[in-house]
Amino acid sequence: MDMSSSPNQGGKDAKAMMLGLGLDSDGHKRVTRGDNFALVGGTEETHDGMVEKAVKINEKLARKGKDLDSVSREEFDDIAQSVGLVRRPTPRDN
Repeated sequence: MDMSSSPNQGGKDAKAMMLGLGLDSDGHKRVTRGDNFALVGGTEETHDGMVEKAVKINEKLARKGKDLDSVSREEFDDIAQSVGLVRRPTPRDN
């Protein structure tokens, strides 16, 4: 699906984003937003790990002169794996 032609609020062009959701909790509510990511939840350790990985992904993209909108799925998967993320297969991947 081409996100650039998708309708959105405010008339701005759609933009690819990373979303991180920490499922563990220690009672604190944590939300961190960046130019192309939103991270919610998790313990302090989990949330800090998500922030670190999102920042590293952005740094690697920047070194390649790319952003989330211009990187292929395969290239993103390679970058994500290089910072310690593991892509789990979905039913569509089979």
